[in-house]
Amino acid sequence: MITFLLCIAMLVLGYMVYGKIVEKAFGPDDRETPAITMNDGVDFLVMPNWKSFLIQLLNIAGLGPITGAMMGAMWGPVVYIWIVLGSILGGAVHDYMSGMLSIRNKGASLAELVGKYMGNTTKQIMRIFSVFLLLMVGAVFTIGPAGLLTMITPDWLTNNFWIFVILAYYFLATLLPIDKIIGKIYPLFGISLVIMCVGVGVGIIAKGYTLPEMSFVNTHPNNLPVWPFMFVTVACGAISGFHATQSPLMARCLPSEKKGRQIFYGAMIAEGIIAMVWAAAGVSFYNGSAGLQDAIALGTANGVVYEICMTLLGPVGGALAMIGVVACPISSGDTALRSCRLTLADLLNWEQQGMKKRLAITVPILAISAVIGLFCDYTVVWRYFAWSNQTLAVITLWTIAIYMFQNKKNYFIAVLPAVFMTGVCATYFFAAPECLGFYAKGMLPAAYIAGFIISALLLGVFLSKTTFSKKKQLA
Repeated sequence: MITFLLCIAMLVLGYMVYGKIVEKAFGPDDRETPAITMNDGVDFLVMPNWKSFLIQLLNIAGLGPITGAMMGAMWGPVVYIWIVLGSILGGAVHDYMSGMLSIRNKGASLAELVGKYMGNTTKQIMRIFSVFLLLMVGAVFTIGPAGLLTMITPDWLTNNFWIFVILAYYFLATLLPIDKIIGKIYPLFGISLVIMCVGVGVGIIAKGYTLPEMSFVNTHPNNLPVWPFMFVTVACGAISGFHATQSPLMARCLPSEKKGRQIFYGAMIAEGIIAMVWAAAGVSFYNGSAGLQDAIALGTANGVVYEICMTLLGPVGGALAMIGVVACPISSGDTALRSCRLTLADLLNWEQQGMKKRLAITVPILAISAVIGLFCDYTVVWRYFAWSNQTLAVITLWTIAIYMFQNKKNYFIAVLPAVFMTGVCATYFFAAPECLGFYAKGMLPAAYIAGFIISALLLGVFLSKTTFSKKKQLA
């Protein structure tokens, strides 16, 4: 229990201390934001700060900090370190900087930001990559909550029924102005999310479950190595490229740059706390990593979430908690597809005030998500989502590093997590079964070496270019 409470305290302290260091490095000022200068009443408009925070939190807090954190806990308490340090030094920096860069660039989407600082070719790649990821998110965050709703409703309300209901909601949330649906129901979702997190966290302590203390021992039942698999599995609970596609949504709604730390950095820290609660709940409730894996294997990750909520909080509290659990992925899925619409609108250079052009983009992306959700294997979709998600974070962090260097700011704030995540993603690409599969072939050391070389090469390229640029300025 001591480790768990210390980790929660470290997350809060990270927001208060390192968050201010990151904010000072970026240097927010009093310039007018896109919410004021580009107000169109649809995507660009001023929202209250409390509402922007809740929307940002719900945008980014999908299934990653719940099921991802629980699956990450199968490696043991070492996952706590990654959630805490990953959130403070990586995820929150990534989310804050990507949101602030969007504000500085007229609310631009991630692909446009990458293109500006890394070149037009990279921008075109990022547009395709972003759309692919957002469609995967839309599909993953349709299947997951549909399964949860099927568990807590009468049998005649089938899984496919809930998939169609969720897609119908996504259609409206993607199409209509952001304050019409998202801005109105997210506060209710937010209350449910808080009840879920606090209820489960207090429940595992009050009911006497044994929370594991810090240990570096790998407890994964299949002895799967911590590096790189745990770092990709946890996904949104520590750092997530998906978040950088969401930050521009609120970048278009903030009345002041100086609120960025509260909205962007703060929401990631809050998500880290959610991940800590579920990582601890998973292993303590099932008496260890092996028990947790058996529970997931016997049913689904959704079934584990349902059992924990109902046992810890009873039928009423459990139902409220489940609403929060369902709200997480749904509130990420709707804004993922909204971000997909905006990314395609930037690509096509279509303004979005008119309903006709919004419909022309919304209908196809909903249709594609429906096909993926109904006909593709969920576990396969999740694996591709998880790796592409972390790879997107790598590209975003290197983009931030370039911006910080160009503007004579402390770029190592972004370089260090960029190098680390490059190593994670490169190693995973070589090791994972859905990629090159070196681990299954007994070639894991080769994957480690390849990941190290790729990280070192990218760092070398970045440092050589910055050194050359400095010399050129002095000449």
